[in-house]
Amino acid sequence: MTKFLKISASILISFLTVFLIAFSTYAIITKNAVLDPKKLTGAGQNVTIYDDDGNEIISASLDAKNKSVSLKNLQPHTVNAFIASEDRTFYKHSGLNYKRMIKALFKNIAARSFKEGASTISQQLIKNTHLSNDKTIKRKLNEIKLTKKLEKKYTKDEILEMYLNTIYFGHNCYGLQSAAEFYFNKKAENLSLTESATIVGLLTSPNNYSPFKNPEKSLLRRNIVLKSMLSCGYIDNGEYSAAINEPLNAVKSTRESVCGDYVSAIFDEIDEIDFDYYALTDGCKIKTYLKADLQKFIESTEYKCDNSVIVTDNLTGGVNAYKSTIGGAKRQPGSTVKPLFVYAPAIEEKLINPYTKILDEKVDFNGYSPENYDKKYHGFISVAESLKNSYNVPAIKTLNALTLPKCEKYLTAMDIKLDDEEKNLSLALGGMKYGLTIQEIADKYSIFPNGGNYRPSHFIKEIVSKDGKTLYKNQTVANHVYSKGTCSLINDMLLQTTKSGTAKKLKDLNFDVAAKTGTCGNADGNTDAYAIGYTSQNCVAVWLGNADNSRSAITGGKDCCNVLKPLLREMYSDGKPYALDTTTDTVTVGIDQEEYNENNKFVIADNACPKLNILNIKVLKGCEPQEQSDRFTNPSILVPTISVKNNVVYIELCHAKYYSFIVKRGKNGIFETIYDGNWQETIIDNPSEGYYSYIVTPYYKNGHEVHFGKEIILPSVNLSGDGRSPQIKIPDIAYKDWYNQ
Repeated sequence: MTKFLKISASILISFLTVFLIAFSTYAIITKNAVLDPKKLTGAGQNVTIYDDDGNEIISASLDAKNKSVSLKNLQPHTVNAFIASEDRTFYKHSGLNYKRMIKALFKNIAARSFKEGASTISQQLIKNTHLSNDKTIKRKLNEIKLTKKLEKKYTKDEILEMYLNTIYFGHNCYGLQSAAEFYFNKKAENLSLTESATIVGLLTSPNNYSPFKNPEKSLLRRNIVLKSMLSCGYIDNGEYSAAINEPLNAVKSTRESVCGDYVSAIFDEIDEIDFDYYALTDGCKIKTYLKADLQKFIESTEYKCDNSVIVTDNLTGGVNAYKSTIGGAKRQPGSTVKPLFVYAPAIEEKLINPYTKILDEKVDFNGYSPENYDKKYHGFISVAESLKNSYNVPAIKTLNALTLPKCEKYLTAMDIKLDDEEKNLSLALGGMKYGLTIQEIADKYSIFPNGGNYRPSHFIKEIVSKDGKTLYKNQTVANHVYSKGTCSLINDMLLQTTKSGTAKKLKDLNFDVAAKTGTCGNADGNTDAYAIGYTSQNCVAVWLGNADNSRSAITGGKDCCNVLKPLLREMYSDGKPYALDTTTDTVTVGIDQEEYNENNKFVIADNACPKLNILNIKVLKGCEPQEQSDRFTNPSILVPTISVKNNVVYIELCHAKYYSFIVKRGKNGIFETIYDGNWQETIIDNPSEGYYSYIVTPYYKNGHEVHFGKEIILPSVNLSGDGRSPQIKIPDIAYKDWYNQ
């Protein structure tokens, strides 16, 4: 018994020691944790935003004081949506849900990271208003201490009300009232069941579940919240079934402010970057890349319909100007992806060059039969021509030859992740599940003037606290996608698109602009139209369409280019950008033009080739044609045909554009020249009776130098007096070797 008591005492002392150490550690770590009632209301938060030149744009208020909601005025389903999704036992626990905390602890140990937080609404309120977003033990202990103080000082309803008035919902919406106004243009007290669930669904990831940016994801998330409400008994099966079948019905309110769309995009970016939006405390400064004059220009431009315009800087990756009536919504990119998804990867893989000919014809890939926009097929056509005129069939064929896995490799390098259903040939024409934002399209195109390096653009240059501490700095690292040679060739082809292709409305600009247009739609009209133009310094993208996806007569080549052209002129009114690179890591070689035109072959022209028959093509260095032509240094023709009619000899020469011919007639072993001159279709000879032989020799004269081909001996002919003049047929016996039989 004494031994048992000793062991028990030792265990008890050990537990007490551990407890005292833990308690002491907790007390020391949390000694400075103080509950500040002012922070719980988010009062007095203002940040100042500056343009690229350091001038103040606007002071953006984050103060929710004048837009606070009262819990008693809210609909029960609105409150219940938050409880069901965020903290089902809110009214039962004392601030901490120990069961969830223990469960989260084991999950974090297994994952060796702080993946699970198990935070109650009370804890979230403390973290958002008093602490940083750091996932450390110290922060968690301070959170626990302050949560206990919070629960002692305030009632549950007061805590929930403060939470609803300070929580962040994305798009610079702090507090439920701001969110209700922004997403549904109404007061929080008037939110419907589905609207409440949509707003609650934002809390997990405001940027990812925005109904304006990702409506499909937002709808799925809303229905998860509704499912939680059903499982908690806040709604019945009938209400749930009716609710999940309702559309989102989000209606974006118009916020009238200086550089409104740009400022809105700034706060969207805060949602995207690794930055705690609750760290935007009073006095913070947000420095941006905005060019005020350029922003004013795009805001004063008249547009026929919904629109998005963005101007990015190739060197810094900063957004200089931005306007959008659809926010950061993703749209189908259409033919704008052809250089990015098809032709650049195929060039990089050494599958094609700009002069590679592709047969534009009616095709069927297991039921998928694409057409060109002009409803015509154009036969063999070069890659450059296909891109310049945005033909669909050659792009589809190129992607098919490239293969989707190889294409996907390059898309991954430019931060595009494909769903399985997107991995098909329609990808060549922009067939995507969610599409791309106008900013994403501009960012992808900036790869070409940047020598193959991809760097996503940013609105925010730096965020600085009131005391001058840098809270965030844009230090995005570029990712290599394409070689400089591939970019040179794409630049060259898209310059031709501006001069004589679908973007020819830009042709009279007096500086280098590479461009690509695109549309999405059908015979009833287009839903989306694009024009992307880039110079050595900037990339500019324009989208026109209708937010509701209704059809219209808008086009990229006309309507979007009419927006793009004056904008580019404005941008370079004080000086031209330097020329785009079209030569780095490329080689220009002269090929035999006739071989190319007639046989679709890349054959290097021989030294004697006439200049008119040399086609200079530009290819990647190391991908020059290997076959050398000798058809001028060693002329060669098909064997001419010879016939006799009415004692007249006719020699038919095959067509040879640059060759001359010597035709000799022989009788009794003596030959004389009967013709020496340029090609003509038929050589006529009218000799007397007898047996005759003819020899045809092609030759090419290069200045003073003459290159002769092989003599071609034609079958002998017999001219008889009776006028029958049969061609002599040599017996088979003449070809036998009698000495070896």
